[in-house]
Amino acid sequence: MLRLLMQHAPQQTKGSDMAKRDAGSGDTIIIKKYANRRLYNTGTSSYITLDDLARMTREGVDFQVVDAKTGDDITHSILTQIIMDEEASGGEQMLPVSFLRDLISMYGNSMQALMPSYLEASMANFRKNREQLQTAFRDGLANNPLAKIAETNIAVMKAMGEAFMPGTRGAKAPPPAKDDEIAALREQMAAMQKKLDELGK
Repeated sequence: MLRLLMQHAPQQTKGSDMAKRDAGSGDTIIIKKYANRRLYNTGTSSYITLDDLARMTREGVDFQVVDAKTGDDITHSILTQIIMDEEASGGEQMLPVSFLRDLISMYGNSMQALMPSYLEASMANFRKNREQLQTAFRDGLANNPLAKIAETNIAVMKAMGEAFMPGTRGAKAPPPAKDDEIAALREQMAAMQKKLDELGK
């Protein structure tokens, strides 16, 4: 009976097994790059392409690319190559020329050492607000989601100001009365006349 149940039990497909091993348990997957430029995924025991690595990156799969011969970590150069291929694919480019010029000008500059941490912090902040950006793009708010986010931030700041200064909420300065203005002018003229009289003595 046990043998019969085992025979009829659903078998896991190779594809689903590869997907599971790709996602893994949070372990870093080692990708070996051979001299013939072929990439070998040690997690799935299969050859892959740069497109597969791009997909893995989008899915948040952690991997490290090493030179099969030397064992050197070449992840940086492989990821850079993926970006270059994406930019040259004929689709919408993400890196504007002005940004690339600024980036290139930083090499050899005294600020070069600060740039990696600055860019990482900028991307971390972008990821933090990405959900809000995606929602704004999806809803198509005034065809300008960034402006809408700025508007929301201003509204929040205004609300905070009202919370700290309750008296300012909806309060309007009363318009000056005409009689008060005339009285003030008369006082000023009287004061000036008094000074003239004193000087004439």
